[in-house]
Amino acid sequence: MAEDFDAQLRPHLETLLEPGETLEGICAASRQKGMFGGDSVALGVTTARLLIQPLNRRGVPEGDAIRLAPADIAQAKAEGAGGGWAEVGAALMDKHAVKLELKTTAGDKQMLMFMRAEGGGLMAKLGGGEGQARGVEALAAWFSRADQGAASES
Repeated sequence: MAEDFDAQLRPHLETLLEPGETLEGICAASRQKGMFGGDSVALGVTTARLLIQPLNRRGVPEGDAIRLAPADIAQAKAEGAGGGWAEVGAALMDKHAVKLELKTTAGDKQMLMFMRAEGGGLMAKLGGGEGQARGVEALAAWFSRADQGAASES
């Protein structure tokens, strides 16, 4: 299923790339909207930004993607991790099910839930398989790079 998800969404997400930008991974996630609402999204991880693309019930891109560069993110937390973004990257790689909370500099909040899906067992397949695992690894690496870039600017 994850390989199909990647194959289905990659062409669309690649149309959102800036010149010189590369799509490093894609995660399937659910996004909490309000107390009882939510939707499905594809979380594209590029060399420079995160792309949050809403999906309709059939998994087809619908509406505009949210594009977030590191400078657009005021705060990031993953499963109780906080503070430096390197901690977020470590938390993403430490848990099987992850809740990622992003607060943007514009004041918007994004709450994304997804599975890490590693290995070859049943739980890994249910969690999205190897494509999902590669997407989560790319996301963790993105946060680590963003944290290193912020530290070198200080």
